Order: sequence, then C-alpha cells, then structure tokens
Amino acid sequence: MENIPVEVIGNILSHIGPAREAVIASSTCKKWREAWRSHLHTLSFNSCDWSVYHELTSDSLEILITQTIFQTKALRCLIISMGDVHEFSTAPVIAWLMYTRDTLRQLHFYASTPPMFNIIEKCGRQKLEVLELGRNSITHVEPSYHKFPCLKALSLSFVSISELDLCLLLNACPRLELLSMVSPEIAMSDSQSSIELSSSSLKEFSVESFGLDKFVIEADLLECLHLKDCTFEVFELIGKGSLKVLKVDDVSVIHLDIGDNADNLEFVDISNFTIMWPKFYHMISKASKLRRLRLWGVVFEDDEEVVDLEMISVCFPQLIHLSLSYDLRDGVLNYGLQGSSLLMNVSVLELGWTSINDLFAVWVAGLLERCPNLKKMIIHGFVSEVKTHEECIILAKFTEFIIQLGREYMDVRIEFEYE
Repeated sequence: MENIPVEVIGNILSHIGPAREAVIASSTCKKWREAWRSHLHTLSFNSCDWSVYHELTSDSLEILITQTIFQTKALRCLIISMGDVHEFSTAPVIAWLMYTRDTLRQLHFYASTPPMFNIIEKCGRQKLEVLELGRNSITHVEPSYHKFPCLKALSLSFVSISELDLCLLLNACPRLELLSMVSPEIAMSDSQSSIELSSSSLKEFSVESFGLDKFVIEADLLECLHLKDCTFEVFELIGKGSLKVLKVDDVSVIHLDIGDNADNLEFVDISNFTIMWPKFYHMISKASKLRRLRLWGVVFEDDEEVVDLEMISVCFPQLIHLSLSYDLRDGVLNYGLQGSSLLMNVSVLELGWTSINDLFAVWVAGLLERCPNLKKMIIHGFVSEVKTHEECIILAKFTEFIIQLGREYMDVRIEFEYE
C-alpha cells in the first residue's frame, strides 16, 4: 500500500461514489488524506445514498457540503442531487461554483434554489463540458456566443425557462453535442404554442414528458433523435441527412417530419405509437442502411393496414436486428408473412406478445423460416398473475412448440423474458 502513487489513491477515492463513504475511506492514513485534498476528482452528494440528508436542515446540509468541498483542490466532477428534500440558498451555491471553477468539468445539480437565483450565470465562462440541471429556474440568459465555450452535453430536468432564454442558451454553447430535456416548463414569447430551436453542432437530442402544438429543431449534424411520452401536433426536424438513430416511445403526434434525414438511418425504434403506416413507411423507406428495426406496441390508424415482411426485406437489405410485437386484430396480423423474400442478414430476432393465442406459434415459425442466418431469438411474453384455464393450455402448447423448434434450429440460441 505504501508504494501506491498518491494520484492512484485519489482515483480510487473518486470511484467510491457517495461523499460520506469517500470521506471515511480518506481517513485511512496521512497519504490517503493527501490524495483526498490534491487528487480527488469526483464528489457526490445524493439524498438516496444516506438517509441522514433527509433529517438535516438546509443550513446544516449547506455547511456540510461546503466544508467537504473546501477540503479538496482538484474536483473535476461535482454531483449534488437532493431532489425535493432541500432548497439551497444562493450564497453557498455560488461559493461551491466559484471555488471549483478552475478545475470542474462536470456539474450535476439536482436541487431547488431561490427563483431569482440564475445558476447559468454562475456557471458561465468556465471549463464545464457536462452540465445537468434539475428543478431550477433559468432566467435572463445574456446573449453571448462564448459563454460556454467547452460545453458538450446539457441536460435540463423539471427546469423552468422561457423560449427566448432556451434559444440564447443554445447559442451560448458553440460546441454542444447533446441536449436532453425532461418535463421542461417553457414559457412562450407569443400567443402561438410553438418552438424553433437551432444548433450547428448538436448530434443528439432527446425530449421527454413535454407537449406543444409545434416543435421545430434545426440541426444539420444531428445523429440521434429520441422522443418519449410527448404530445405534438407537428414535430419537424430540419437537417442535412446525418440522422442515424430515431426513437419514438409513447408519443402522440399528428405530423412527424424528419425531412431528408432518412438516408443514413441505422436504427429505428418505434413503440407505443399510433401511426399511419403508409405515411411513416414513406418517411423511412429510403433507409437502405438500416441495421436495426423495432416496432413494438404500434397501433395502426387504419384497421386494414399491415406491415408485411416482403416490404421490410426489400427496403432494408442490411437489417441485422429485427424486433416485432405480435398483435392480432379482427383476425389480421399487424406484421404479416406475405411474400417470399428472405431476411438474409438478420442474426437477432426479438418477438413478443401482450395477449397470446395459438397463432403466435405459427407466426414465430414463419419468421424463423424467413431468417436463414439467425443466431439468436428472444421471446418477450406477458403472463398474467391470474391465468385462466385456456391461457394455461395455450402456454403449455407454446412451450412444447418451442422445444420442438429448438431441436429443428440447433444453431439458434433461444431466450425468454417474461413479465
């Protein structure tokens, strides 16, 4: 132990996690205390790590955090996550940010502060590369292109901000690559319920638990777009065809437009979504480079619409991973077995049901026949706690069928994931 460099000890302390446990570990000996002071680069205060945080007053907690931070000299990552437990006053938060501003690269701050306190102003012109804020109000962002010259990732959770301040904040981050928003409260600058965001450097954008009439994002370099639990009348992406990943989960949208961004798509993941399939198919049909396709819990607006494997195999010849959930409506499968084209490159097949019947086994067998080079098949199933006699018989038949199928396809690894 005596031969371990003090820098390595600092790295060990940084990986411990909770600040309380790191403080205890640092008391091992004089050398470890020195590592704490000069080489600790990560410090985390999380209300989930220690129940005592809930019992302390806000003043006591502020003093505890201040004393702990001021014992260090080289913090690169500071995590303060207190949720609704406490509201910090302005002075100590400013002290933490000013003390660490020369070394800090990542700030994860999930805690309430006074409404008039502008944390963005105190973080500006630092060397921050990652900034995650939660339960804060962001106001009066100054127009400045170089306010966050190094920032690459920005996350806003349960944050209150105006449309203008959000646009100014993006303009102040010339190197921003990742933007994530969870349940934002955005005040509109006019009577129209619409937002237009623009970034010349953004590569990944995700928004969750948000609703708006119209949302437009212009990002020429965007590679990943993720919409979750959102409601839009119109969502439009304007770019130059860099999009590689499209994820849409539990979203209600009348008009989804990704423009000419389908050519380079490699992964499309659509779940819990009601779509007009011809319109959606036309949008992604040019994705000849598509390697992963997931259609899970998708509901078609027209009861007669189906997605046939012939269409998938012809339009997506490079597909290697296919995920489909079984849905039988009025005797018609959402994903039919029409046609004869093979999915030659598919090596992983994920299939699942929410309501099983005897036709599910036939459907699984038909898909296996269309994937001659399959290596792995994963069956996702939902089994109710209270099963009827009919359900038990169907599950028993399906289990017997899978055993026989496994003997026939010895080279295919079959896995099960039941809920």
